[in-house]
Amino acid sequence: MNTKFPLLLLSFLFVFAACEKDKPTPVVDQRAYSVSTSGNIITVRNLPGDTIVGTTAQGQPIGAGRYSFFSLETGQWISNADSNSTRWDLAFAGTILRVNNATSGPGGGGAFVYNGTFESLTSVPTDSTFRVDNHPISYAITRGSGKAWYTYDGPTNLLTPIPGRTLVIRTANGQRAKVEILNYYRGGTTPSASSADSIKTRDQRFFHFRYSKM
Repeated sequence: MNTKFPLLLLSFLFVFAACEKDKPTPVVDQRAYSVSTSGNIITVRNLPGDTIVGTTAQGQPIGAGRYSFFSLETGQWISNADSNSTRWDLAFAGTILRVNNATSGPGGGGAFVYNGTFESLTSVPTDSTFRVDNHPISYAITRGSGKAWYTYDGPTNLLTPIPGRTLVIRTANGQRAKVEILNYYRGGTTPSASSADSIKTRDQRFFHFRYSKM
């Protein structure tokens, strides 16, 4: 009896199952998530950016390591089954935002941070340089308090978008869009400084942002 084929098949199934297991999938109730359009501006509310599954001994949140993928071209939350495609442009997980290029995806995406308001940015400056991700070392949209789109205040344990910071995105298919992160908490309301840390942890990582194509 030839035993090689069953062994090869079993090995393939094991590797396939492991790959499927490693694929990030949204596990958050999607009913609060919504997209609306006003003129040429699209507003996204309550897009989960990684599910919190617990906290460290120091009280820091632990995420499941699962991204939410979003298409700026179609205005849709993209299935994780399409994470290795050009269907998405931005991926959200906590304070990490990834673009579809290089170490993050097969697309031609990129990004840079524009120091100016969403309204004032009417075209991409000619001297702009779009950066790409080098996951997990660095990202086109730099991670860290005060470096790109947010500040984090340790004493209050709150994260706040920086006014006047606009993300300029080159989509996976080479189009342009500008994005403003509006809020980081469920419902679009930042908890008060006096709120319990359990509330601040529970309600974080729900992105509210607006964008328009350029």
